[in-house]
Amino acid sequence: MDVEERGSTTPRRRKAAESRKRASGESSIYQDEDGRWHGFVSMGKKENGRRDRRHVSGARRTDVVAKVRVLEAKRDAGITEAAGRAPTVGDWLDHWLDNIAARRVRARTLESYRSTVRLHLHPGIGHHRLDRLQPDHLERLYGALADKGLSPASILRVHRVISRALRVASQRGTVARNVATLVDPPTVKRPQTALPLNADEARRVMAAAQAHRNAARWTVALAVGLRQSEALGLRWADVNLDNGTLTVRRGLHRVGGQGLIYEEPKADRSRRTLALPEQLVGALRAHRATQLEERVTAGSLWEDSDLVFAQANGRPIERKSDWHNWKALLREAGVREVRLHDGRHTAATLLLSEGVHPRVVMEVLGHAQMRTTTDTYSHVMPALGRDAADRMGNALWGPPAP
Repeated sequence: MDVEERGSTTPRRRKAAESRKRASGESSIYQDEDGRWHGFVSMGKKENGRRDRRHVSGARRTDVVAKVRVLEAKRDAGITEAAGRAPTVGDWLDHWLDNIAARRVRARTLESYRSTVRLHLHPGIGHHRLDRLQPDHLERLYGALADKGLSPASILRVHRVISRALRVASQRGTVARNVATLVDPPTVKRPQTALPLNADEARRVMAAAQAHRNAARWTVALAVGLRQSEALGLRWADVNLDNGTLTVRRGLHRVGGQGLIYEEPKADRSRRTLALPEQLVGALRAHRATQLEERVTAGSLWEDSDLVFAQANGRPIERKSDWHNWKALLREAGVREVRLHDGRHTAATLLLSEGVHPRVVMEVLGHAQMRTTTDTYSHVMPALGRDAADRMGNALWGPPAP
């Protein structure tokens, strides 16, 4: 570090220092008339093109020298925070959301991040200086959220958001470390056990649906296990009735500030082409004919989005409305109440019960890993193991005696 010292030098040294012109970008340290030490470091240029020169001070020269060296090290490493007030955690979270996360994540994910920051992180730790955030700040935040009744899964979501934001800050040298990595995240229980319908219940639901619009919506749900967003975003362009196939290419979602949007699947495995049962192909043909009649009736009010399952005017079906229709259909069919997502579980369970290999079921459902399929449908696996044992017995010892 080359510095120019003033105030504490002898008259001869002070004169020599004054006669030497300081090099561009050189730091300076001097002592004022009150005995306090000051340091100035050139950090480069500001965004407006003006010179960015930072000031530090202290009661002792050694303290100021240390501060000057820290600033010089950051400057030389290309790490220069904006001049002025030190950023808070809230400042960084807002910057991360608007300028970094907004370019990297999907619209629904960004909306979830913003909600978590607004509801939990800003009120809880947003006031702390970013470079002074400590692990115990996060631990107290998680404890306070738990006391308010927030579920472990929701607290884990808070932990993941702050951890991702701090990871970027650490990578850029804005903070020395990601303190979230020093905190144990909340433990989350396994997801709720799947409650699929049995074959008889599924048939009763499909029979009850025949008296309503979009009856094929529920046949598709129970036969090939599409997710709700996938079914509501399905286009006729993605259905080949001649070949008996259906291709999943997108989903329908509602995002705050944007309304209903169509998004491609997040995982590559979710983009898939499914073979349809012959009976389902027939149901879709009948559904398409009915929809064409509705289109003629609607006339100029019809909004053509090429949707397979739509409102009577062609517009998309809201997820909440779709959920209410499912609940009403279960009551009408006299079937126990299960979640809409359990219709997807029903398709998987029926396939496994019919002896379809779990790998094939994984492809049908669009799971990214085999483990997801086997863990989710572990209740079916013992029966499949029994069937495998019986088949091995027949192969080695022949069928059992009557």
